[in-house]
Amino acid sequence: MELVVPALEFEKAFNTFYDDFANNDVENSAYYQEGKTQFKRYVQRLLDESEGLNLQDGYVPCSHFWLMDREQNILGAIRVRHHIDNDFLALECGYIGYDITPSHRRKGHGTTMLKLALPRAKSLGIPKVLITADEDNLASQKVIQTNGGKYENTIVGKVNNWPIARYWVECE
Repeated sequence: MELVVPALEFEKAFNTFYDDFANNDVENSAYYQEGKTQFKRYVQRLLDESEGLNLQDGYVPCSHFWLMDREQNILGAIRVRHHIDNDFLALECGYIGYDITPSHRRKGHGTTMLKLALPRAKSLGIPKVLITADEDNLASQKVIQTNGGKYENTIVGKVNNWPIARYWVECE
């Protein structure tokens, strides 16, 4: 397994990744829909975000990575925000957000993906990251805890109006 930077050569793998979400987790598939319909533009947007270019309102520079297996399947996506200098990110989202495709969940891939992403955050000058998970998402909380996450508190978000567990993880 390895983290790769989004690239045009992964279009077929991305289509399979997206279809897994569209068929099994419709709610989260919307986040990736642009990649299915306009892959070239989508990849460029992700690359631009990593450079802090053409950011949408409220967005911060963010590096995107895909977790790929040896067969070149995309099993997950992870985002490492370069800073969390707005209230929404500092309270509700944190530095890192991630998704595993529905057909590859509960196989340890989330734990592996986060472990691989922590050195990427450290290379951005971030010594410790805030990572959040919905209070009822015990699988995500386990991924965070397995990677050394220390529970801080649970808050009710202002944008996401439900309980959100907050953890801090040292970047290694």
